[in-house]
Amino acid sequence: MSSSKSRTQIWDEWRDLVNMAPKELSDWLETDESHSVGDCTDGESTGHASGRRIVEIKRTDKADLSDDQWDHMATVVGYIKRHLSQGGPDTGIETSDWRYSLMNWGHDPCKS
Repeated sequence: MSSSKSRTQIWDEWRDLVNMAPKELSDWLETDESHSVGDCTDGESTGHASGRRIVEIKRTDKADLSDDQWDHMATVVGYIKRHLSQGGPDTGIETSDWRYSLMNWGHDPCKS
């Protein structure tokens, strides 16, 4: 595993930060807003591709997660933490690219 964190740390942070359910995230990834944000390569943004992987991971039993999935979970946790630390817009957060990007990574900052 490429992360310096333990699987317990990754799991705990993942559960705290990835706050969208698989169906909710899957439905979000089908929207125009989801496709409108992120750095694109080969026609799909990095975050959008990550979102598809997150749905798969969330539908996998913890005991059955592969090393690659654990690595991706650590990447997701790191991305969400970095993005949140940048702070979002002062107004219009609900329709901001900042929120849309986070949602592609499985985190909706508007959820309480």
